[in-house]
Amino acid sequence: MIALESGSPDPAEFERLRSRVPPTVRFGTSTWNYPGWRGLVYHQDYGSKGAAARMLKEYAAFPLFGTVGIDSSFYGPPTEDVLRSYAEHLPRGFPCVSKVWSQVTVHRFTRAQDPARAGKVNPDFLNPDLFVEEIYQPHERHFADNTGPFVFEFQTIARSSGIDAEGFAQRLDEFFSALPREGQFAVELRNDEFLTPMYFAVLREHGVAHVFNSWTRMPPIGHQLDLPGSISGSFIVARALLRPGRTYDEAVDAFAPYDRIREPNLKLRRDLVRLVEAAVKTRIPAYLLVNNRAEGSAPLTIAAVAEMLR
Repeated sequence: MIALESGSPDPAEFERLRSRVPPTVRFGTSTWNYPGWRGLVYHQDYGSKGAAARMLKEYAAFPLFGTVGIDSSFYGPPTEDVLRSYAEHLPRGFPCVSKVWSQVTVHRFTRAQDPARAGKVNPDFLNPDLFVEEIYQPHERHFADNTGPFVFEFQTIARSSGIDAEGFAQRLDEFFSALPREGQFAVELRNDEFLTPMYFAVLREHGVAHVFNSWTRMPPIGHQLDLPGSISGSFIVARALLRPGRTYDEAVDAFAPYDRIREPNLKLRRDLVRLVEAAVKTRIPAYLLVNNRAEGSAPLTIAAVAEMLR
């Protein structure tokens, strides 16, 4: 049994737990550049210049990691040089789950997102040409061996926007109709009222996965999994981010520097186990990402979930 309160457990324990994870299930973390993981995941001194790319080699060698979430791409598409540097340090066939540039997913800008455009409607909201030209095609050219699912994260869309659940589902239908059929795409919501049968039907029509997410104002992952048709694609994606009801800033204050479990969340762990079981039962791959702010240390949360697997 791994001592989850410690940041320096026996490495042999991680090897043992790896054998418990089904081969089609890939655990990983939401980003990877954390000094607090020194002695747990990382054992080299990376300095600062180019550290993010160089760290990926050691990250991918950690026994329990089979994928990684690239979250920085939410703030701007990675350049060709960045994609090439990531590919240089990752093993071939090690898939990354990349968040899509917010310019594609933000409906109306807030002051926090862009003070200059606060309150204005985004003209590129769900623009398929922008996504294909600025994101999809560069990944095909420079990151093809490591491209996994693209996650379209839609931050909370205000009711005053005029977009209701039906209208949102229709916009998704039009958008995914224009994307390459061979791509792997997933949708992450921040509006629980959008979790309707029509939403899941649209995703299923296009082979798009619903992202099972644990977040401040979303129902727990297990609740989402219980909704009819929630497994909508040919793969499963989950992002265990925050305990429902807790804000990001609160989690940072409580859990930094992310070197140990600070607050075990047994319900979240059981929900992730259920997703593993669902992937095995339906015989589809699963990408299960855990954030440090879920319990305090994403690698140790993954170890705890692996310990629970039958």
